[in-house]
Amino acid sequence: MNADLAKQWRMLDLQALDTRLTQLAHKKRMLPVLAELETATKQQAELFEEVVLARTAAQDVEREITKAEDAVQLVRDRAARNQQRLDAGQGSPKDLQGMQHELETLARRQAELEDEELAVMERAEELRATLARREAQKAEVDEKIVSLTNQRDEAIAEIDKESNSVAAQRDQVAPGLGADLLGLYEKVREQCGGLAAAALTQRRCGGCGLELNASELARFRNAPENEILRCEDCRRIVVRTSESGL
Repeated sequence: MNADLAKQWRMLDLQALDTRLTQLAHKKRMLPVLAELETATKQQAELFEEVVLARTAAQDVEREITKAEDAVQLVRDRAARNQQRLDAGQGSPKDLQGMQHELETLARRQAELEDEELAVMERAEELRATLARREAQKAEVDEKIVSLTNQRDEAIAEIDKESNSVAAQRDQVAPGLGADLLGLYEKVREQCGGLAAAALTQRRCGGCGLELNASELARFRNAPENEILRCEDCRRIVVRTSESGL
């Protein structure tokens, strides 16, 4: 294929724009804030589960406290009734003796229940502290995610702005190659991982970086100015310039 040297140089301009678009797309995918946001999001999910578990445990122990308080109050009420009857002397001496014995039993039972209640209350205090700590940690991560999301959106907006500008320039440059040369360029770009055209600089292919051997050098030197040349090693389009060293 043949094409005016000016069009070949224009193809290098197009390649530069496409290379920049590729770089911007890579930059967008690899923004450091994306990894930070992913990590923070995982932490948020883990802390959410921990908060749910801590809240459930705290609610369960609150019910235990209520149950323990009710049990203590039940014993206190019964002891109070027996004490009133005992103080009033209601019943036979045997009954009064039995009530006195029961009061002693109730006192021991009340002490046991109060110890159990105290233990539950201490456990409840620990669980409340754990819940508060987990909620504080989650709130901190939630705030961090908001900040990271804003950073991500700002960075992406900046990249998109440049990408749109470069794409607009590409739309202006590409038609200048002509349909045939542009078609070849796009085909080679697809085959060669995005880099289709490169300048020959100091006898080296700008695509693969290899120096031309003697036969290739002679071929490039003797080829007509408008001939489209390809690198024998990487098969990319090679454009001759004043820096080619021919």
